[in-house]
Amino acid sequence: MKRTSAFALTLLAAAAALLPSTTVTAQAARGPGQVCFWTDIGQHGQAWCYGPPGYAEAENSTQRHAVSFVSSVNVSVYAISYTAVGCLYREIRPGDYSENWEWANKLDGVSDNPMGCDQG
Repeated sequence: MKRTSAFALTLLAAAAALLPSTTVTAQAARGPGQVCFWTDIGQHGQAWCYGPPGYAEAENSTQRHAVSFVSSVNVSVYAISYTAVGCLYREIRPGDYSENWEWANKLDGVSDNPMGCDQG
């Protein structure tokens, strides 16, 4: 019986390792230190989370399709959008959220600073 349990645990651990680390649920996004973006209204669909410091490209289908977000970061972070002539930023303050974000088709990445972009 113990051998079967150990095998089952090993199999579950291997399967968990294959799952994308950027896929989160709405409940997981409530943790401190992250701003999470979803591909659908109301924090549903595919998700990607950013935690400072530095810059990270949006992943998991959220790039240019971040329809909703919630921030539990205790500092401002900046959504970055690259344009044909430069880049734009949108400040995301601590506690900010949107169920239907007007910047949904602009998000390329997130940074802990505006990266020299123009406010957009």
